[in-house]
Amino acid sequence: MMLLLTDTWRSSWRVARFKLMLGKVFQGVFVQLRLHFPFRFLAASGAGFRAEPMVGVGWSWLVRSMLQFRGSQSPREREREEEPARAPGSGPGPGPGSGSPHADWMGNLPHSLSALPLANLAVPGSHDSFSFWMDEKSPVGPDQPFVVRHLAGIFQSFWKKMMKKWSVTQSLTFREQLEAGIRYFDLRVSTKPGEDELYFIHGLFGSKVYDGLIEINNFLKAHTKEVIFLDFNHYYEMQDSNHEYLIQMLKKTFGSKLCRANIVEEITLQYLWEHKYQVLVFYHHPLAHDFPFLWPGNQMPAPWANTTDAQKLVQFLETTLNERAKRGTFHVSQAILTPQTKTVIRGLIVGLRDSLVARNLPTIMNWVKSQKPGVNGVNIITSDFVELVDFATTVIKLNNLLLHDRTKRERT
Repeated sequence: MMLLLTDTWRSSWRVARFKLMLGKVFQGVFVQLRLHFPFRFLAASGAGFRAEPMVGVGWSWLVRSMLQFRGSQSPREREREEEPARAPGSGPGPGPGSGSPHADWMGNLPHSLSALPLANLAVPGSHDSFSFWMDEKSPVGPDQPFVVRHLAGIFQSFWKKMMKKWSVTQSLTFREQLEAGIRYFDLRVSTKPGEDELYFIHGLFGSKVYDGLIEINNFLKAHTKEVIFLDFNHYYEMQDSNHEYLIQMLKKTFGSKLCRANIVEEITLQYLWEHKYQVLVFYHHPLAHDFPFLWPGNQMPAPWANTTDAQKLVQFLETTLNERAKRGTFHVSQAILTPQTKTVIRGLIVGLRDSLVARNLPTIMNWVKSQKPGVNGVNIITSDFVELVDFATTVIKLNNLLLHDRTKRERT
């Protein structure tokens, strides 16, 4: 009995000592975080942004959360972490994307809609479209501030697991998103240290850009009336030679499917089908002007609310939609919430999906359902985790409102 008590005491002492050690470590981490991220920024209507001090976050809470990390996960969450990650081209995985009736939704639109400018139709899109697979074994990306990369060097795989919970904004692969009806893809690209290849990036490095493009092209080969928007809007550690490599990759992959830049109002599905175009590439870089198949980035404006508040997001979406240019551009309504530093720290273990996206989706989806496409209406709407609700279905059905308007005009 005495031996058992002694062992129990030693075990408790080791746990207490371990907690104390972790507490000191993360107290230092929080000092660094507060030095590097002393403010959070919230979108304010009209007057830009206002800063508020980051308060009310204790390091002891983080220590407890880390110690309870495995115990707090559901069996399904543990399974997801232990499942092999599905990079592009690895084949379909489980999820509602497979077998979706929306794989050919553009081709199935009535003639009266396919004859309208594509800028006047409602099109579902995804935010950080490639982030369904993030490589925890690669370095932290150059899109992150120094302190994040520094902490990753100290805490290594554990820190990257935490980062992954906030870097991943989609669960479906490119093909699954396409089958679910997604037609706009938000793409961010970077070089990787010591390599010539290009990678998708969002905090952590994703898959190779080439692999993602091949997966998309394979879908387009099988669905010849479907049209996609590829929006390359962020680049990291890329020289002109890297851009030229990416542009040639696009040309080689999609070839004659690439739609030449033109007057936006002339781009209808009927026009695209007639010319066998399926891909519109928007390239936010001066080199876009040197290639006829690249559309300048300013023809795909995507105002960003930068808020964690769903009501402020809705207000921002309404304001920017009212300010939408009547001609000459497409338009992206980013129906997404952006975590601030305090948001990440409070929900560090839970992650973006469960701490911010899922609980605010009802408010966001109510806004989506209330919209109408057209000259003064919505065009492209993007979302995180597009499979959580019937996001693509809801957006696609908005186009029926244009049919109702046409029927009313014909009756009168």
